Order: sequence, then structure tokens, then C-alpha cells
Amino acid sequence: MSFVPHTREDIARMLGAVGLPDVDSLFEEVRAALPPGVIPEIPRESEFDLRHHLWDIARLNGRPDQTPCFRGAGAYEHYLPAAVSHLISRGEFLTAYTPYQAEISQGTLEVMYEFQTLVCELMGMEVANSSLYDGASALAEAALMAMRITHKRRLVISEAVHPHWVETLRTYTANVDPEIVLISAPDGATSAAEVKAALNDETAAVIVQSPNVFGAIEPIRQIGELVKSSPALYLVAAYPMALGMLASPGEAGADIAVGEGQPLGLPLSYGGPYLGLFATKREHIRQMPGRIAGVAHDAQGRRGYVMTLQAREQHIRRERATSNICSNQMLCALATTVYLALMGPRGFRTVAEQNFAVAHHVADRLLELPGCSPRYQQPFFNEFVLNLPAAAEDVERELWDDGIVSGLPLSRWWPERKSEMLFCGTEIITEAAINRLVAAMEEALR
Repeated sequence: MSFVPHTREDIARMLGAVGLPDVDSLFEEVRAALPPGVIPEIPRESEFDLRHHLWDIARLNGRPDQTPCFRGAGAYEHYLPAAVSHLISRGEFLTAYTPYQAEISQGTLEVMYEFQTLVCELMGMEVANSSLYDGASALAEAALMAMRITHKRRLVISEAVHPHWVETLRTYTANVDPEIVLISAPDGATSAAEVKAALNDETAAVIVQSPNVFGAIEPIRQIGELVKSSPALYLVAAYPMALGMLASPGEAGADIAVGEGQPLGLPLSYGGPYLGLFATKREHIRQMPGRIAGVAHDAQGRRGYVMTLQAREQHIRRERATSNICSNQMLCALATTVYLALMGPRGFRTVAEQNFAVAHHVADRLLELPGCSPRYQQPFFNEFVLNLPAAAEDVERELWDDGIVSGLPLSRWWPERKSEMLFCGTEIITEAAINRLVAAMEEALR
């Protein structure tokens, strides 16, 4: 039996206030925006008929496992071992609520602790929290953290950081009104010379992403050496899958490392929920947002897991709170913990090498097409930008008609870049899918 809080009189008063005759009228704009036939009459004969009707509607959605997909641009399709889905679906995890009285939830705390350990190993850092909401919010929280530590408000950020992440940073920091200085990436990677010129005593942080939004591998060690000569903190956003092959943020001298954890055991899921990775040096632990689980021992010497630090406004004085983040993506963090434990160091490196090899193979095949050329000459991991002899958005439409998700037209973010397309290749891309892409591209470019 369901509980409906509003009486018919309540509903009538609310509809009268907005000037609509009935509840269905609230959804007229949605219906009008959808193609004909998407929302036909719902069959009411039986549950069986309704289920089949909903299946028919669901088939209208494109699925990456049924459609060759060469688009990354911040969300990536990787193979998900069956054990990940099986283990996170166990009732103990799937139904667990945020443990406000955390010590009674030893299993959840142990997973948080193991997750933090794995993130530290991945990022090459000393401490990590138990996750944030996604990579973009993790970047924004890291910028706020750097401003708190340095007591400065100037942020030097590469224009090769994902545009959505930069917009999220601007939104998060709007109330403190930082000075944001964008560093160009004319050759696809951040200009170290511009970073050096932009550094001064008022800089709170230098922010780069590697591999960056163009897929290029940034000179993070070189930039790290430049930042060391200033009072600024060094903030590196890393694509975690690439860390199976590339130097970690910690090895490059980062003070704070963040990343999007979606590639580590999480499906695309139409954009979420995803997972923010966040790690830093031990000296900055009290300025880190989010929650930290630790190990303790009771009077009998028995090990137990505890909530070690949770510096948000509900737990400490508001003026000393680091963030209003009140929870973490526990189920997503569990999936990442299971994924990384299953892969192990050797398996994780193998997957990274497969990504690298597939992307370069896709690039080599596409560069055989007349008129296609590389936009940049930088080393890349699993994404790359091509110049096309046609408008990228036209190519995108033609490939979609052929049942292929193309690379991303960069005009989506930079209107002047009409003939450039960002392609991605991960370990799930087959040779047959690449052959389909090449044939469709050849036809679209005629």
C-alpha cells in the first residue's frame, strides 16, 4: 500500500496556482519535445503487456555494448569484470545507508579504508579520502583547498583541462571570486614557458590534467619543477587508467591529485553516478574535504575501523569546515575497490597498455584516409584529435546513421574548431569495429 501525501483538494489548489487543468498538463512540454510514438498510450491490460511496452521504449536507447563507440571526452567504456557487479550487488552493500554512527558498520569502513589505500598507491600520494562525487567536483574542491592552505586566490589553470571541469571549478569558487589565469596549450600540451611566466607570489595553485582533454600526455614533471620554485601548490588531475603506464602525480611532485574514477569498474550509466578521486600529502590532511576511514585497536588489542576525520560543517565549527560534502560515493568506491583488487598491478598495467595500443591503431587507420591529419604531434594515451576534410558535426551525423558513435566534434566546446574531432579507443574496441569506422568515415568524407 502506497502513501500519497496530497489530497485531491491539495492537488486542485496547486494546479490552480500554476493555471493548469490537470496533472498531465505538467508534462505537455516534455511530450511535445519527443519524437512521435515515443510515449504512446500505456497499455493497462496486464503487467505482462506493460513490461513488453517498456522494453520497446528501452530499445530506443543506444547502448555502447551494442554500438561501436569511439567517443571518450571524459567518460570511457572499459570492460567490467562480472565479479564487480556481483559483489557490489550483495545486500550488505547495496542497501547500506551512509554510516553516521560509522563504527557499527565495520564492513563499510573496511572498504573505505581499502579504497583509500588503493587510491594512494594509484596516485603516488600519502593520504586519500573515501571519494567525492565526481572528477569535476574533486578538482573544484582541490582548488578551494589550495586557496585555504596558501591564503591566496589566484589559480593558474591549463586550457587543456576538460571544459566541463573548468566550468565546475568556476561555479564552486564563485563565492570566493578567485583570479583564474588560463594557460594556453597551442601544441596540444600546456606551455611550460607560460606556466613559468604566470607564477608569482600570489598564486595559490597551478592546475593541469594529464592526459588532458585532447588526450595528450602533459610534461607534468617539468611543470612540477617550475611550481616548486614558487609558494603555489601543484594540482594534477589524472586519468586513472593511464597511471598503469605513466608517472603518477606524486612522482611528478603534485601536492594534490584528483581524478574521475568512472573508468575503474563503473559503467557509463548515461553520465553517472561517477566517482571523484582525491589524494594529497599528509601535511595537508586537515584541509582535505570528505571523509577518511582509519584503523584503531580496542583495549584488548583487537583491530577495528573508525571514521578518523570528517571535517564538514555538521561535525565541527562552520568557519573551520573544509567543505559541505557530507558523504561519499560508497557503492561506486566499492566497485572501484573490487575492480582494482581483481586487476592487481600486473593486470592493471596490461589494460593500460591495451588502451594505448588500440588508440594508436585507430589513429593509424584513420590517418590513411585522404584529407585526415593529426591536429597535434604530442604523445597521447587513448584519445587524439584529427583534422578532417569536412565539418566534424556532419561526419558525426552520418556515422550515427550507420550505427556508430563517432569521436566528439570539438566545435561542441570551441565553435571555431569545426573540422576537428576527438577520437577515443579503449581495450573493448575490436578490429571489426575499427573496420566499420574506417569504412563509414571513408563514405562520409567523400
